[in-house]
Amino acid sequence: MKLSAQEEYGLRCLLFMARKGAGESLSIPEISRAEGLSIPNVAKLMRLLRLGGFVQSARGQAGGYTLTRPPAQVTVGSVMELLGGTFFGPHFCERHAGVERVCAHTDECAIRCLWAKINTMLQDVLGKTSLQDLLIQEQELAVRAANRRERGSEPSAIAEMADVQT
Repeated sequence: MKLSAQEEYGLRCLLFMARKGAGESLSIPEISRAEGLSIPNVAKLMRLLRLGGFVQSARGQAGGYTLTRPPAQVTVGSVMELLGGTFFGPHFCERHAGVERVCAHTDECAIRCLWAKINTMLQDVLGKTSLQDLLIQEQELAVRAANRRERGSEPSAIAEMADVQT
């Protein structure tokens, strides 16, 4: 499974905005510099996020983009759905029917059951995870990293992931 660049970068842009705080207006070049993304890419993402109702824009000298809701009210699942769609949607089998118009396994398909189960689990986790949750997790990771630097130790990436999940 892969996440698209659009999903990853769009989520990063929103998280950057959430990190800056409520009411903070940010320009496309500011977001671009902070996230290491091209200005045209950020412009495209911000347009999609604006059309999806996650950000609003204002023109002028003090203009820019702001979040439309507090970070606690923006779920990762809703962002991912806007930017990339669902993992397994109702028309998945139609798009993957092979050379036929209809999949050869429409009646009994263990693969479809697997994708549906994974989709349910993904939607459950992502639907319960907000931008605020990610901000809190970032703070916890920063504290752990500072503690490691003080001790002079560097854990492996696997150990770091285990720490995050506990």
